[in-house]
Amino acid sequence: MNIILLGPPGAGKGTQAGILVQQRGMTQLSTGDMLREAKTSGTEMGKRVAEVMDKGELVTDEIVIGLIREKLEAGSDGGFIFDGFPRTLTQADALAELLAEVGQTLDHVIAMEVNDEILVGRIVNRAKEAAAAGQPVRADDNEESLKVRLTEYYKKTSPLIGYYHAKGQLRWVPGLGEIDEVAGGIAKILD
Repeated sequence: MNIILLGPPGAGKGTQAGILVQQRGMTQLSTGDMLREAKTSGTEMGKRVAEVMDKGELVTDEIVIGLIREKLEAGSDGGFIFDGFPRTLTQADALAELLAEVGQTLDHVIAMEVNDEILVGRIVNRAKEAAAAGQPVRADDNEESLKVRLTEYYKKTSPLIGYYHAKGQLRWVPGLGEIDEVAGGIAKILD
């Protein structure tokens, strides 16, 4: 089973993906993780990634699709969770083509529904608690940065909501409940 988790920064996609990896043996394909891994891999694709990233440039969709192709071809018993990809309609089309080429399907697109004000408050509080406990805090986990990240997310990603809704693949799950509640909502969709 292959799924996409959609949701704004801080909605809990990473947490829920981790649960799916543990409980269902799925493989999480996080674009950021794949790029960091490729950069140090020494493969031909890795060298391309390193060259682009070392120049401070954005990695092209072609390279990201190439990395995803490598992972899909390597296989996963439990299927894949696409986290942070696709972000645009062009990427969604490229992913659909790639899945068709490798004989796989996209089974569900799960959008984590959140209230932005509550989300921002939750992340800012979490950052304050982490700082008070001497734990590392993301530099962009402050109200102003979060609002910018949310605006960017909605500008780029809202077309995906319509895209996958039109294909009959979109499912919504409330994203601001307790971790177990959200996981239960996702499990209902997948079962």
